[in-house]
Amino acid sequence: MRWAGQRVDAETPGTLPGLGSIAGLVRSVTTPEFQGITFHEVLARSALNSVPGTALPFNWTVNPYRGCSHACRYCFARPTHKYLELDTGLDFDRQIVVKTNVADVLRRELARPSWRHEQVALGTNTDPYQRAEGRYRLMPGIIEALAGSGTPLSILTKGTLLRRDLRLLSAASAEVGVGIGLSLALGDEALRRRLEPGVPSVRGRLDLIRAVREAGLPCGVMVAPVLPWLTDSPDQLDHLLEQLSAAGATGVTPLVLHLRPGVKDWFMQWLAHDHPELVSRYNSLYAHGSNASPSYRKAFEEKLRPLLAKHGFNRGSTHRTRPINGMHPPKPSQEPLF
Repeated sequence: MRWAGQRVDAETPGTLPGLGSIAGLVRSVTTPEFQGITFHEVLARSALNSVPGTALPFNWTVNPYRGCSHACRYCFARPTHKYLELDTGLDFDRQIVVKTNVADVLRRELARPSWRHEQVALGTNTDPYQRAEGRYRLMPGIIEALAGSGTPLSILTKGTLLRRDLRLLSAASAEVGVGIGLSLALGDEALRRRLEPGVPSVRGRLDLIRAVREAGLPCGVMVAPVLPWLTDSPDQLDHLLEQLSAAGATGVTPLVLHLRPGVKDWFMQWLAHDHPELVSRYNSLYAHGSNASPSYRKAFEEKLRPLLAKHGFNRGSTHRTRPINGMHPPKPSQEPLF
């Protein structure tokens, strides 16, 4: 993979801890277009990741990237960077591993007689439509490989780059099942810029929902994470659900903030800087684990129920109590590196 006009500032493997031991590392690249971000191009040994035993409706994922320039302070996938001996904070945002040959490897794996054409999920770890996808263009090859082999697929993203591939996804849906899920929980642009600075705007993602629906595809929305005392008021939820309904979302899955080890410290640093008045309340709320206290979650469900009904998200299977397309944060140990 070569970028027109790029400047290569680092091509020596091992310039960062752990990277020199990764089989398949080709080079590390920086470019003025992505200031502050280093891309580590690797030749992947495998593309399909097995995630058995998760109680989800899929057992396989494909992750073309590791790390994510969306830079969401709450991202559940941050602990996966520890496998590279990189930190779960800035390194996760700025040291991005790119599996440049992932589509070719995937085609070979899907052609094996043992492949059973089970659903494959994308976007379960880091976003396949983060900004780098505009340059590397890995997703078209992945979609074509899956659809061409008769393998159903689902995609969860915050990236409006998905719009580029809508025609391809629409064509694939004539051959296999295609599920599209969009993540949108922060309706306040000022808060979005502070908490998820690399994510496209709220308006851009609402427009993407409309574009997905116009392409004839369903589009569920992960309203996640809902942030206690920051985005969980009835008025805030009501306004967001109204926007999602108007955009044509075919389902919503609201989930309260989950703070697993490796994520909690990074998020709490942000909270202490931006909302120090909430630190003690969060410490109490998450005192016994990664999930908010049962009492908070029960009160949230009771608050949410009438709002879902108001906006038509509780009819039939439209409001799912389980994540859209079965997508849920996997355990880090269940996500192989390459």
